[in-house]
Amino acid sequence: MQENYLAKWLNNELSKEELSVFKNTDEYASYQRILEASSTLKAPDFNIENALSAAQNKRTLEETKVVQLKPFRRFLKVAAAVTAIMLSSYFYLNNLNETVTTQYAENKEVVLPDTSKILLNADSEISFSEKKWDRERNVSLSGEAFFKVAKGKQFTVSTTQGLVTVLGTQFNVENRAGFFEVTCFEGLVSVTYNDKTVKLPAGSSFMVIDGKIVNTKEGANTTPSWVNNESSFSSIPLKYVLDEFQRQHNVTLEIKNIDTSRLFTGTFSNTNTDLALKSISVPSQIHFKLEGNKVLFYAQETP
Repeated sequence: MQENYLAKWLNNELSKEELSVFKNTDEYASYQRILEASSTLKAPDFNIENALSAAQNKRTLEETKVVQLKPFRRFLKVAAAVTAIMLSSYFYLNNLNETVTTQYAENKEVVLPDTSKILLNADSEISFSEKKWDRERNVSLSGEAFFKVAKGKQFTVSTTQGLVTVLGTQFNVENRAGFFEVTCFEGLVSVTYNDKTVKLPAGSSFMVIDGKIVNTKEGANTTPSWVNNESSFSSIPLKYVLDEFQRQHNVTLEIKNIDTSRLFTGTFSNTNTDLALKSISVPSQIHFKLEGNKVLFYAQETP
């Protein structure tokens, strides 16, 4: 049998002569049985349009899941950020302190939530938590202030140099660079300095100058002198006297050939600059020159 008879037979392309020859071959009977058996087989129904539609739906579903997942993740991130901001804001607002400051030549009175009063001297600052005041009466001080504390639970004044604790009394605290003084005018005041605690009854003071505790005399005043627009000193280095003059009169100082470690005892006005200059220069035997907002203090031999 020629090799191409099978292909031509399957395609009904054999001539009568070729078909007669092909039927007489041994292979014809086998091929005829195969053909008859295969004709009874039925292929499963397959709709190409339905198949394409199903494939398209599956792809769309997968893409939708991916698209929806990304916004959800972004939502979680945004929610976490908002939560963090809200928590931070809550703790910030609940720990936020009220702060009051004064400039040179300025005093302020502050009334606390329990009606306690603070009179703030020039160039000073206090801060306290109004929200926490019912739980703890704490005030931070930089500079000088006179306190009239209403009776109640413990009242604390924190400074960089010491801690002052009372229940209800009147006292003054000055916390300047190199200078720390607490004076009790009424009741009893507890002062903690370098882990040591001192009890101050009315009329007594605790003073530290340049890191050294200084003995002080008993006083009979009922308020600090600066509350009455005067600054008073008893054996205080001239340096701190001139610093206070500068704060009270809002001037710029220049000092030449003067020993500012010498001790000064006296009082000067916080409202009259000319009178204050004389009150400082005469007992100290120094000279001054006032030009506008500048003051030069100098020794007699200085031109």
